[in-house]
Amino acid sequence: MSETPILTDCDALARYRARARADAALFLHEEARADVQDRLSFVNKSFQSPAIVTPFAHIWQDSFPGARLVADTEVLDLEQAAHDLVIHAMALHWANDPVGQLIQCRRALQPDGLMLVLTLGGQTLWELRAAMGQAEIAVTGGLSPRVAPMADIRDLGALLQRAGFALPVADSAVLTTSYETPMHLMRDLRAMGESNALAARVRNFTRRDVLAKAMALYADTYSDQAGRVTATFEIMTLTGWAPDASQPQPLRPGSASQRLADALNAVETPVKD
Repeated sequence: MSETPILTDCDALARYRARARADAALFLHEEARADVQDRLSFVNKSFQSPAIVTPFAHIWQDSFPGARLVADTEVLDLEQAAHDLVIHAMALHWANDPVGQLIQCRRALQPDGLMLVLTLGGQTLWELRAAMGQAEIAVTGGLSPRVAPMADIRDLGALLQRAGFALPVADSAVLTTSYETPMHLMRDLRAMGESNALAARVRNFTRRDVLAKAMALYADTYSDQAGRVTATFEIMTLTGWAPDASQPQPLRPGSASQRLADALNAVETPVKD
């Protein structure tokens, strides 16, 4: 069997997060927390034993008193079938084995337990990626890894099925922010703990001429009418339930008693062979 490829330098990521706790700009985590609270308010079920996987426990502890707070290590500190709710909060995009993380969450759930995963998606920082890529190619003629490759919604939905969840759903929300300059954005990323922690990253500092070119391209291409640069963050939410006999089950193919066209009051158009 092949080994899981190493995407993230976990030691570097831990250092960045420790620095972020001292100089925090964790509005994305706060947005994720508010979204979870909103979603749970529509669930017709009370949760008595939640667990939250998060790199920033203090964001969640007041809103979910009594929840088990777990660091997003490769082996999660979760007991099997111990929880009726598991929240994996804003960390899956750094996981070396995302399917393994989801499987561990499923095993920690009781039957009919709910999992919510919030993670950064593929549209995140597309402006910064484009500007840095163009600048590096123009100045050095090459390209180095700088931003973690983030999955799109179709890929993440498939991960839920691979991990064995019932009733899987994946959706996303795009947040557009603005900053005075690209450097203000990069300082905020540092304060989020989202600096480049890729295992394959170039370990020396970015060349000054590459950075200057990238900042100029960013400001020229992605500024709003007020002259501030825009930055996109996409938060994807995955919802899945631990399988249980009480859950709705799909009907056997061909067993429907009514035609879909009749239910929708639609006119069918036969498809030619």
